[in-house]
Amino acid sequence: MRAAVWRGLDEPRMEIAHVESWECARGTQIGVAYEVRWELEGHSLRVEHVGGRSVELELGDADFFDVLASPFFNSLPVMRDGLLEHGPPRDYTMSFVRVPELTAEPSRQRYEPLGRRAVRYRSGGFEADIEFDAGGLVTLYHGYLERIA
Repeated sequence: MRAAVWRGLDEPRMEIAHVESWECARGTQIGVAYEVRWELEGHSLRVEHVGGRSVELELGDADFFDVLASPFFNSLPVMRDGLLEHGPPRDYTMSFVRVPELTAEPSRQRYEPLGRRAVRYRSGGFEADIEFDAGGLVTLYHGYLERIA
């Protein structure tokens, strides 16, 4: 098992993830006024707003889950599809989970491998470059968050 810890660069928040594989992981995300725990098991995701509600989601037709402000979920396409080296852009449909509301909706996202373990991420009008370690976990999400451990 591998653990990773990230901190927000644009606002106070942290996340820790315990990763067995890209299909099996759990984590805790702490924002200014919320704590969310998630557990990914294959095509199922359980998300709990501590002190509030919890949801259990199935992947369905989506390619991956994506939990708002969680760098772990940006790592999933990179780890599965080997996007650490330069290559053509890939489009995905994510089951995007809003935090702390815990509502899910489809989200179109594009990952463009830039080489040197970096990807240009696009969703709607948002765009950012994300850097990864050799194992595919986010190290720096420019202007948004960085891994600290």
